[in-house]
Amino acid sequence: MFSKYRKPSDASAKPKGDNVTSMPTKSEAPKPQADAPKASMRKPMPAKPALAGPADKDRKRKERMGELKLELHRQLLDNLNLAALENASESDLKAEIADISSEFLGDRGVVLNREDRTTLIRELYHEVKGLGPLEPLLQDESVNDILVNGPQQVFVERAGKLELSDITFKDEKHLMRIIDKIVSAVGRRVDESNPYVDARLADGSRFNAMVPPIAVDGSLVSIRKFKKDKLGIDDLVKFGAFTEEMAAYLQAAVACRLNVIVSGGTGSGKTTTLNALSSFISNNERILTIEDTAELQLQQTHVGRMESRPPNVEGKGEVSPRDCLKNALRMRPDRIIVGETRGEEVIDMLQAMNTGHDGSMTTIHANSARDGVSRLENMIAMAGIEMPMKAVRSQISSAVNLIVQASRLQDGSRRMTSITEITGMEGDVISMQEVFRFQRVGLTPDNRIIGHFTATGVRSHYAERFRLWGYDLPPSLFEPFAAE
Repeated sequence: MFSKYRKPSDASAKPKGDNVTSMPTKSEAPKPQADAPKASMRKPMPAKPALAGPADKDRKRKERMGELKLELHRQLLDNLNLAALENASESDLKAEIADISSEFLGDRGVVLNREDRTTLIRELYHEVKGLGPLEPLLQDESVNDILVNGPQQVFVERAGKLELSDITFKDEKHLMRIIDKIVSAVGRRVDESNPYVDARLADGSRFNAMVPPIAVDGSLVSIRKFKKDKLGIDDLVKFGAFTEEMAAYLQAAVACRLNVIVSGGTGSGKTTTLNALSSFISNNERILTIEDTAELQLQQTHVGRMESRPPNVEGKGEVSPRDCLKNALRMRPDRIIVGETRGEEVIDMLQAMNTGHDGSMTTIHANSARDGVSRLENMIAMAGIEMPMKAVRSQISSAVNLIVQASRLQDGSRRMTSITEITGMEGDVISMQEVFRFQRVGLTPDNRIIGHFTATGVRSHYAERFRLWGYDLPPSLFEPFAAE
């Protein structure tokens, strides 16, 4: 039976002299004030809310439950036939865990109520078959990202906002055991000699970890959850990521085989946008996808998926995105979709776009369409290929037709903030024109973005191509929209 703990009696007591105030003496009389200081023009920052810790009784109860779980987990490892767990059903395994737990608790003389016993069995099941404390977060559909900063801090992202969860690990060893469980399942390792690792969970979620001594305050873990139900164009329109007019334009652009780059920052929704745009591709085209972590879910019939691979322990066996891309060119693709272009594979990607594989798509990290073009130039330079800048820009301007800018705004919402066409070269400069944009107006008192999508009034450079392919977009589509 748990002992009843009391808070220390002097926890909230104040020193006797705290409430005693002394009257100023004559010599300490206040002096007349000088000119009052000017009022600050800075916006007052919200006071940081005090994080109320759990009551002492609850904290000690939680610690005791953690100790019981740790001891029971060791008991399970000693008693369970780990080789037979692969074929055991969830109900059978939970029943076996319940029997071993009851025997253990009876020997220790520990009595738990039904709720605590059920919670203990569920957490032990997650330790044996799942990822321990992270398992409830992986099963929570509202969680998009899981960020672990050491054993005592686990943050989650919901609706674009980060919040601290009540999930913790027992200690650093507990956290390292979960990390080893993940990476060993995919044939990789992480330790002092190799302190960081990328992996993919069984459900497709992206996993990254960095361990001490590189991670100073405990192991750092980042999990980008894989959604089984990908958001389609209709979903994104309904959520306000862009408008129906922009969707009609993008449908014409993808169906008419324009080469599209989706640009944006980390977590801005680039992969989601790319996945949604792929729904406009005809079902009779052969598509090859190249990714570091396979996330794209294309609905077409003829899709070949490739995933790059890091080197093994001996530093051999690496298959880079560029290797995959070179091989893809020999596999008779109609379109090539690269999950993210970040290095020397940009050369092969641009060449593919210029040599009959039109309609290809990829993503890059950039804050605007113009920055995206500059980033392409920088990646070509970093690849070690010596080309005159004018030749580089000419290659980009002839290969890329459309840049779609995705952004995560300060209120956590994700919007398609710009659609820009590349129209060619003017001298040594790549000429571009913005067709649609998100116009910000202001902020609500609760810091929600006020704004609307609008066309810029510029007629599409590819309007004639759209018409020849059977997508005769009305001129009104490119007229500025009135704010609602």
